[in-house]
Amino acid sequence: MTPTSTTTAPETQESAEPARTRPRVEGDREREILEAALVTLADVGYDRLNFDAVAGAAKASKATLYRRWPGKVDLVVDALQLMIGVEADRYPDTGSLRGDLIAQACAKGGIGEDLPLQVFAALLGSLHRDAELRDAIMTRLIGPKMAVTLKTFRAAQQRGEIGKDADLELLARLLPAITIHDAMLTGTHPSQERLISLVDSVVLPACAATLQRD
Repeated sequence: MTPTSTTTAPETQESAEPARTRPRVEGDREREILEAALVTLADVGYDRLNFDAVAGAAKASKATLYRRWPGKVDLVVDALQLMIGVEADRYPDTGSLRGDLIAQACAKGGIGEDLPLQVFAALLGSLHRDAELRDAIMTRLIGPKMAVTLKTFRAAQQRGEIGKDADLELLARLLPAITIHDAMLTGTHPSQERLISLVDSVVLPACAATLQRD
């Protein structure tokens, strides 16, 4: 039987790279590569993002990237984690829901920054088409991030700022949902004044309304 040869497109090779131990990149190079991945992602979108483009932007070799990240999904999710963070202790406890929400929204990597909105805009279409990307982002990024946000709303509930039977997940999604929607329509990130206005005119009244049902 005559053997047949098959060729695989470069992008398929990237996504099909087998799982392996993922050694860290030395020094600040890992951060530089992830930052280059974010900028490239915002510029070309997820579908056109590849290791060649990121390596060129970071002035690194593709071999360096492959040693650390088995595929594009892993690289992108690590870059997103660097950008927005998910650690609960990175935000101050101001003692009020208003103060906490403003501090989180206006923090580095928060929804008030331009790059995060550009990056998520570049990902939106691909999230609907790419189940691997969607599952990785939900598991490693959105889930942990929502857990941090819900901790803020539960603390407010315990202080009596939110009703005991309130849908905390719904309340927690209000600010990012409106902000991302506005950014998609206008192409600009919200100002600090806009974020504060949304907290005061939308989120806090919605929370206060839940107290009336108790």
